[in-house]
Amino acid sequence: MPDDDYVYDEATGEWMAASALAARDAAADRIEVRDAVGNLLADGDAVTLVKDLDVKGAGQTLKRGTLIKSIRLTGDAQEIDCRFDGIKGLVLRAEFVRKR
Repeated sequence: MPDDDYVYDEATGEWMAASALAARDAAADRIEVRDAVGNLLADGDAVTLVKDLDVKGAGQTLKRGTLIKSIRLTGDAQEIDCRFDGIKGLVLRAEFVRKR
């Protein structure tokens, strides 16, 4: 890319293409969310519970092995947002789920 601007990166002490520096910074800002066994989770994944969980406010217990479809990442490395029948706004901790 001959038309690309170069900027000085103070962290490495080198001149870098602006697009390469922006791509590196975007990758560094991405949060990795991992399940109970270390698998990387992404939006839209299906997960199963590895432990029985009491749901506060719903008066319901989600049993181990329950399938949760189409999760969403919240921006927190330990929380995922999901939907389940009869429970609105369910947020689970990533340590209690396993990617399916």
